[in-house]
Amino acid sequence: MIYTLTTNPSIDYVMRIDEFNHGATLRSKASVMYPGGKGIMVSKLLKNLGDDPVNIGFLGGFTGDFIREEIVKLGIKENFTEIKGASRINVKLKYQDETEINAEGPHIEEKEVEKFFASLKALKEDDLLVISGSLPKSLDKDFYKEVIGKIPCKFTIDIANKEVLDYLKYKPVLVKPNKEELGKIFETKIETDEDIIAYARKLNELGAENVIVSLGGEGSIFVDKGRVLKAGPIEGKLVNSVGAGDSMVAGFVYGLSHDLSKEDAYKLAVASGTATAFSPDIGSKEKIDEILEKVEVKESGN
Repeated sequence: MIYTLTTNPSIDYVMRIDEFNHGATLRSKASVMYPGGKGIMVSKLLKNLGDDPVNIGFLGGFTGDFIREEIVKLGIKENFTEIKGASRINVKLKYQDETEINAEGPHIEEKEVEKFFASLKALKEDDLLVISGSLPKSLDKDFYKEVIGKIPCKFTIDIANKEVLDYLKYKPVLVKPNKEELGKIFETKIETDEDIIAYARKLNELGAENVIVSLGGEGSIFVDKGRVLKAGPIEGKLVNSVGAGDSMVAGFVYGLSHDLSKEDAYKLAVASGTATAFSPDIGSKEKIDEILEKVEVKESGN
């Protein structure tokens, strides 16, 4: 079973406007609310692929009630730990560009943390835990390390800064930085595919079993200890960048958990991420299948 951890879930309140004017009163021409948070995004994509994931993490307040209700409507299992504080609302403005305002998140009390740790006993050795996203400020900076120490199963980790290096000794199944994040991790400028491959291999050497580096509109690169694969870009209209990276993670772990080869799991990751980028919300199974036929992966000798 695949579990996804979201420590700081949100309502993603998406508003579409004609244009953004600083200091002006803006009126949306359309709006919608989604349950958000990186782990939840992963679960939504997994569900679309036909998997049966379980969401864990923290939820509270009327916002938490909305998030839980929407997840249940999607048929997704959840075992969130209830907290006193209200889960956050993130505002996403869509116009000719995108502007996001992400809230800080609620305070989580120590007894709520202990209750969450107790819930981890449900995880079994052959399960997989997807860890992703930022921590609420009230959680200890080593919270994810504590989680890893309490689970008997493999895990993936997707965090956007050099702190990911602290987790590689625990041998994650997957890390998935984008090109810019890879540069930040190693405090260097990444310019060429050769640079990407060299630093992705460093992640391998430090303990990451598999690495996918997203290149945005230029495709992506997969690296493990045996080979390098590159997927080229797929033509289409960018509709939604929120959740595309999470969808790549979901596609890859789905593939591995259903006995696909790493190459085929990578192709599914590419199709899943692209399907979400070309959709208003998380990519559907039909969209993923459509794009999967267009995914071309080439092996590199670098």
